[in-house]
Amino acid sequence: MASDSENNMDREIILADFQACTGIDDIAEAITLLELNNWDLVAAINGVIPQENGILQSNLSSVASQANIYGTRSQATPAAPPAAPAVASSSSSAFCPALPSRHIVERQPRMLNFRVEYRQRTVEVVIEEGSVVGEIKQILETELQVPVSKMQLKGWKSGDLSDSVVLQSLHLPKNNSLYVLTPEITPTASTSQNSVLQESLNQNFLLVISHREAQRDYNLNFPGSRTIQEVKRNVSDLINIPVRHQQWEGWPASASDSMTLAASGISYPCHHLSVCRRSSPANTREPTEEVNNTEVNVFIQCADVHMVSDSEGDDFEDASEFGVDESEMFGMGTSTGCRKAPLMPENTENEVDALLHFTAEFTTRYGECHPVFFIGTLEAASQEAFYGKARDRKLLAIYLHNDESVLGNVFCSQMMCADSIVSYLSQNFITWAWDVTKEANKARLLTMCTRHFGSVVAQTIRTYKTDQFPLLLIVMGKRTSNEVLNVIQGNTTVDELMMRLMGAMEIFTAQQQEDIKDEDEREAREMVKREQDEAYQLSLEADRKKREAQEREQAEQLRLQQIQKEADDEKEAIRLSLEHALPPEPAEEGGEPISKLRIRTPSGEFLVRRFLGSTKLQVLFDFVASKGYPWEDFKLLTTFPRRNITQLDPASSLLEAKLFPQETLFLEAKE
Repeated sequence: MASDSENNMDREIILADFQACTGIDDIAEAITLLELNNWDLVAAINGVIPQENGILQSNLSSVASQANIYGTRSQATPAAPPAAPAVASSSSSAFCPALPSRHIVERQPRMLNFRVEYRQRTVEVVIEEGSVVGEIKQILETELQVPVSKMQLKGWKSGDLSDSVVLQSLHLPKNNSLYVLTPEITPTASTSQNSVLQESLNQNFLLVISHREAQRDYNLNFPGSRTIQEVKRNVSDLINIPVRHQQWEGWPASASDSMTLAASGISYPCHHLSVCRRSSPANTREPTEEVNNTEVNVFIQCADVHMVSDSEGDDFEDASEFGVDESEMFGMGTSTGCRKAPLMPENTENEVDALLHFTAEFTTRYGECHPVFFIGTLEAASQEAFYGKARDRKLLAIYLHNDESVLGNVFCSQMMCADSIVSYLSQNFITWAWDVTKEANKARLLTMCTRHFGSVVAQTIRTYKTDQFPLLLIVMGKRTSNEVLNVIQGNTTVDELMMRLMGAMEIFTAQQQEDIKDEDEREAREMVKREQDEAYQLSLEADRKKREAQEREQAEQLRLQQIQKEADDEKEAIRLSLEHALPPEPAEEGGEPISKLRIRTPSGEFLVRRFLGSTKLQVLFDFVASKGYPWEDFKLLTTFPRRNITQLDPASSLLEAKLFPQETLFLEAKE
């Protein structure tokens, strides 16, 4: 019984590998093809998908004929020398055999299929991947008779594109759905129904999808231009059920996977669906024919890249769409598998370089629309988030990634890259990221967390298993320590993630308001203190200036007094010298003529003295100066007629000046 159980398990894995490689959704048909090849995975795949794009095959004629019996689109190609058979592993769904380089010839250009809807018409366009968007419009102009200048080509996942964009740069799948809008062309009555369809293509449909096994509902918004097949692919990332194993209820009976949501007939604005895993049918067919094993070289998507063939069984996509080098795809390199580059190199010494590598690789995997990761150390991120002004502080979101977790790809592509999450994180959080896939990087993270947040946080991270990653730690800075508000695991939805982020923001906002209030009060106190200090300093400065002015004034007064004293001393010395130099006053009854002079001073006093008639005027002037009235400052005048004696020649005598025998004079200050 144990042997039968293991055999059934191996066959289940082989069946899953076969369907992933061939894109055959019909399980019964897949089982029949495997049984025809005695459950040899390599032979069965080689019988269904002969090698294309210039890869030579060996002995595939019989296999091609066998494949044509079951309606495949394969064709036999010229035989090539036999090569060493590739070995398929039955323990993994990622089967990537390598082809020797001698089997590589020049590749044919990759072709892209576009299904373009315009009003009531559908145009199929097949074009090389190296073409530009404008070439598609030129083909549509011929088919639809619509000028390129009035044509808007919609439905691109990355938004509106210019005509010069090269299709290869968009990394498109082989089959694509687009639609044309012509706002400048008024539709006729015959196109009114198509106008409604065009409006529906621009509307958003809310799909309420119930996952029956998990008993969980998902509310997902999709544009009307999204096809049912694309919806199923997106849902497969959420519920971890490949499209080939999904069983749906709720789609209209006339709907097909290639239809857009707008044209499928679902309810607007909300439509309810349910999905579960399809049960595997019993093995009811016996092998009827032996088929020789032949070499097969098939590119199968590895790791967490989800490859699904469309309902028409399209050929495999170009390896470049999945980030795999062509040399690895065809066995030209040393690697026989397809592995993603790690988000962060192991044993990195520089955190900044590690985070730059993380951001670049994250963008390569999941596109440009993702949170802005802080480039710097965890300490620098904490400083940026917690230690600015209260109004500028933010929460710190620490994203921990693990490539070994099955939830990693879903969480990154569906949660971290959702527009609403990206916008909310950018506005309210400082987002810092780290990759813990490698044990050395995980140990370094735990050391950083212990240093900045304490051992409790590090121990909490240790308790999470690989399958519970990714983790999003929401950290809030407090006065004394940093607190982890929430740890969000990878098994969540966009709505749940947004609710938990908003819940953390409510707690943070309440704390931030308190911090702002405290900070405002502290700043008000500091401002009052600063104003008081400034007023005190101004008072001190005014006192200092006043004191200095007084000191200067006193010094000036002293200087002027000193000058005045010196001048007075000098005048006194001159007066004394003049007084000593004066000739003696003559007696009244002398032999010589005597002149008696009365001199009225400005103060009203009179100076009376006798002089010889022959005395020079200079002696008179010296006498007046000896009494404190120097002739440089005063003028000596007669009463009548009024004469200015100081203007006469000092060498003339009193007689000559007619100041004889007596005269009354008065002193007047010069102007």
